[in-house]
Amino acid sequence: EEGGNQEPGVISARSVLESFTEKQEVRGLIGSLKGVFGDLVAREMTTEKFIAIMDKYQEQPHLLDPHLEWMMNLLLDIVRDKGSPPSLVHLAFKFLYIITKVRGYKRFLPLFPHEVGDLQPVLDMLVEQNPKDSETWETRYMLLLWLSMICLIPFDLARFDGNITSEEGHTRVPTMDRVLQIAKCYLVVSDKARDAAAVLVSKFIVRLDVRQKRMADFLDWTLSMLSKSSFQTMEGTVVMNGMLQALAQLFKHGKREDSLPYAATVLECLDNCKLSESNQMVLRKLGMKLVQRLGLTFVKPKVAKWRYQRGCRSLAANLQAQGSTVQHQMRTVAANEADDEEEYDIPGEIENVVEQLLVGLKDKDTIVRWSAAKGIGRITGRLPKELADDVIGSLLDCFSCLSSKISFQETDNAWHGGCLALAELGRRGLLLPSRISDVVPVILKALTYDEKRGACSVGSNVRDAACYVCWAFARAYDPAELIPFIHQISSALVIAAVFDRDVNCRRAASAAFQENVGRQGTFPHGIDILTAADYFAVGNRVNCYLTISVYIAGFPEYTQPMIEHLVNKKINHWDCVIRELSTKALHNLTPRAPEYMANVVLPRLLPLSVGTDLHTRHGAILACAEITHALCKLAEENNRSVTYYFSEKSLEGLKQIHQEVCSK
Repeated sequence: EEGGNQEPGVISARSVLESFTEKQEVRGLIGSLKGVFGDLVAREMTTEKFIAIMDKYQEQPHLLDPHLEWMMNLLLDIVRDKGSPPSLVHLAFKFLYIITKVRGYKRFLPLFPHEVGDLQPVLDMLVEQNPKDSETWETRYMLLLWLSMICLIPFDLARFDGNITSEEGHTRVPTMDRVLQIAKCYLVVSDKARDAAAVLVSKFIVRLDVRQKRMADFLDWTLSMLSKSSFQTMEGTVVMNGMLQALAQLFKHGKREDSLPYAATVLECLDNCKLSESNQMVLRKLGMKLVQRLGLTFVKPKVAKWRYQRGCRSLAANLQAQGSTVQHQMRTVAANEADDEEEYDIPGEIENVVEQLLVGLKDKDTIVRWSAAKGIGRITGRLPKELADDVIGSLLDCFSCLSSKISFQETDNAWHGGCLALAELGRRGLLLPSRISDVVPVILKALTYDEKRGACSVGSNVRDAACYVCWAFARAYDPAELIPFIHQISSALVIAAVFDRDVNCRRAASAAFQENVGRQGTFPHGIDILTAADYFAVGNRVNCYLTISVYIAGFPEYTQPMIEHLVNKKINHWDCVIRELSTKALHNLTPRAPEYMANVVLPRLLPLSVGTDLHTRHGAILACAEITHALCKLAEENNRSVTYYFSEKSLEGLKQIHQEVCSK
């Protein structure tokens, strides 16, 4: 059915796995390592088989959880065996890395053995490694992760030093310094071991004994390395990456009271680096991550009691409340309660942090904007009500045409970042109901954001983010708060779910609509529409335009908004396929509102059909033809004259189209 019009990638063959079924095969592969490590071909074949098995679980990695421990133990038995040659040890660590890549190191980390007796062997193995050996980076990565777990042992590291002077009279390096030397060594390498070294730093520096003796020196070293490095060179980029990762991890896992004395100095150094001017996306992302964690360090870790708190989250209760008057209590705590608005000074650095995060919302890379949006949400949640409202006001001002430092009129990236920030604020309850009336117009515009760039357009990410805002609002607010905007939001989501050009946006809109139907229970004909336009049904664009749209237009609340959208946004679209589908959709929708089509839509299309813009003219001529054809068929079916629905002016306009086209 309409196979030629199917969007690429809409249907993909994938199976949903129920359990880890290759347990015996994996056990056999691990058991065969001792026999194949010396044969290059056998080793490669065994590794490829293991990778193929693990990659099957990339989308469902949780299925590996019950089996992680025995796989790790089998591999670490090889590592701990004194008789294992280096090549076998490296192969075992490579298998460990493959598992970690699928499941993620955070889930894997607690499973590492972390007895006192593991510290020295792991340190010794790390010392034996060559940081420049490109063949064994998996070994170094896993050893650093292992060491980051071992260093959590609750004993003063000085106890492991014993007599600091060896029998030969040489002074041994204390264990604390050995670990720090290893961490510093691997923070400046260019491979994956750098990421593990940052994890090691975050676990090690926050220890009581290390924090007291080495934290200040380590921070001095990282800031010195940052200051001396430049993102203009490859070497400088590698070093800055390691330093930023270490600082970001440290300020995430360290206690606020320990990190606060150094936060202002780190922020000043970060400002001097001018990472926003860098072309390296990873550096800008790490800089944004560090900025927000510094901001969280500056303010006290308290949950804002002024935030909006929705009471009932029961799906059944929401559906029962549909159409009835919902008793709804005040969802925010009175601002004048002394304990809710504890008075304390907000450091001046917070203004700098928020400004950098607002600038980050319009970065050219999505992950930087996403990090900035999360930072805005987290920091706003710790501010007093008045200051938080100022932050929200600054964000909303960016969407307006008012003059400001950041104009969201500039790029689609800025609109995308702004929508992500609004969604974060909404789902955290930081957008109070008084602000909804300011936010909804922005979201409605974002749901149809489509800016022409050359021969194509941009804005699909903006529309996707706007759907995320609607999804977040459905979960955050009591139905009574959104009642004034229900018709606008529901119509906009239906239009996006049916008429958006991109399948990911249609599915995002369908998911947001479904969330609103379930959580709010106030969308007109929500269940009926959701049944016809669910996540899978909207995958076929032709089906959306020509079939689903007709069904939804049968509900009077959606008929006119759908027609208006096609006329205003789609018949002049840059994509010829969309223009043609839109006019066919108008043909199918005409029986739902014949008088409106004849008296309102057709007179608007006639001037456009003889205009100067080629896309608009093409779409308008097709639309006039399709609507005229549909009205004539409707008149014949009702035993009326074919001109029944047309005024004299409309008939003259239709004739003029032919004259204008032929004359040119």
